[in-house]
Amino acid sequence: MRHLFEGQYPKLVLFDLDGTLVDSVPDLASAVDRMLMALSLPAAGVEKVRCWVGNGAPMLVKRALADHICPSDADDPLFEKAYALFLQFYGESTAGDSVIYPGVLRCLQGLREAGVPMGLVTNKPINFTHHLLSGMKIDHFFGAVLGGDSLAKKKPDPLPLQEIMRRFEVSPAETLMVGDSISDVNAARAAGCAIACVPYGYNHGEDIAMSDPDLMVERLDMLL
Repeated sequence: MRHLFEGQYPKLVLFDLDGTLVDSVPDLASAVDRMLMALSLPAAGVEKVRCWVGNGAPMLVKRALADHICPSDADDPLFEKAYALFLQFYGESTAGDSVIYPGVLRCLQGLREAGVPMGLVTNKPINFTHHLLSGMKIDHFFGAVLGGDSLAKKKPDPLPLQEIMRRFEVSPAETLMVGDSISDVNAARAAGCAIACVPYGYNHGEDIAMSDPDLMVERLDMLL
C-alpha cells in the first residue's frame, strides 16, 4: 500500500463492507430465500445470492425475483411486497451467520496503530450497515460510515467517497479505497483515488483483477 503513496501510509483509507471486510452472504441468502418462499417462489440458495450482491438491497431483490443477474427494466408487480419482506427478514438476522474475512482485524488494528483514519462506504442500507458493523464488533474503527441510502447517489458514483474525503479534509491523492467489486473500482477512479482490491469478494462472478485496480492483495493484512 505504501508504495502507492511515496512510501508513506495514505492519510485516509476507505473500505467497502460486504465481500471486503465481511462475508455477509449467509445472512443475505437466508433473508432472500425466506422472502422468495413467502411469495411461493423457489429459494435461490447461497451461490446465486453470492453473485447477486453488490449493488444495494433493491437490486438484490430485483435479481432474486428475476432469478437473474440482469433483471428486466420493467417493474415487477411483486417488488414492493418482496422488498418489504426482505427488509423484515434481513433485519431479524443481519449478523447471525456472517463472518469477518481472515486478515481484516489485523489490518484495521494496524492502520489504527499507525494513526490512519478510516471510513466505510457501502451500498448496504445504513441501518443494516450499523447492525452488521456492531455485530462483527468492528464499528469502532471507522470515523465515518455511509450506506447506500445515506446520500442521493451510491457507488459506482464517486459522491460517497468524496463526502468522506470532505469530512476528513483529505484529497483524493491522499486516499486509498479498498474493495472487491467493479463498483468500488469505478467509484475510486471517478473520485481520483487509488484503489486496492481483494479477490475473494462479490464481483458478480467476474475476476476483479480484470478491472485493473492499482493493487491486489490476497488478504487485507497484506496492505500493512
